[in-house]
Amino acid sequence: MTTSGTYDFNMEFTEVAEEAWERAGREMRSGYDLRTARRSMNLLTIEWQNRGINMWTIDSGTINLIQGTATYELPADTIDLLEHVIRTGAGSYSTQSDLSISRISVSTYSSIPNKLTQGRPIQVYIDRARDNPTFTVWPVPNQGTLLSPYYQFIYWRMRRIQDAGSGVQTPDMNFRFFPALVAGLAYYIAQKDPELAPRIPMLQAEYERQFDLAAGEDREKAAVRFVPRTIMLR
Repeated sequence: MTTSGTYDFNMEFTEVAEEAWERAGREMRSGYDLRTARRSMNLLTIEWQNRGINMWTIDSGTINLIQGTATYELPADTIDLLEHVIRTGAGSYSTQSDLSISRISVSTYSSIPNKLTQGRPIQVYIDRARDNPTFTVWPVPNQGTLLSPYYQFIYWRMRRIQDAGSGVQTPDMNFRFFPALVAGLAYYIAQKDPELAPRIPMLQAEYERQFDLAAGEDREKAAVRFVPRTIMLR
């Protein structure tokens, strides 16, 4: 038996909207139907970000730290930082070293008596502002310039899922989430039309099932090893 030999199935937003309308119990007939589906899809993906980490939205970055500068901007689409280290000796196999830097709350940062103290940064406060997320390190870096840094802030972040966009663009997500996207959009659409209200419980249940399946696969697969603590009795 001959198979296709391809693995590039994808869906444009218009196709996602058509499938969702059909599952909800109606055909997509007008430009307004497409616009309302686009609005619902944007709300749906925001809901996904509130549910937790989506692995395909994790990326990393590097910011050079400058002597005497405590606060730095993050990319505007940053939701939160997941991990971060201070790197010294970057680019040299013999000197490069990643050092831990602890995340602190705004209340802890505000209680630091001298926020101008300089040295190797050991703590970071992250301000998750909507349009201008930043991070502030303490102590303030005591050496380095933008072009010749001594310290680098290396981070792994969770970014926002991109908006639905126009009808010919594909959704910004891993392919395994397409069934959840279509099922969730059908559920959202049904809530807008009183005639489709009887289908809402079924659509919601299918949406949750598909999301759980996709989210279950979208997890870090590295093993976790627990080491028991040894207590010495005297």
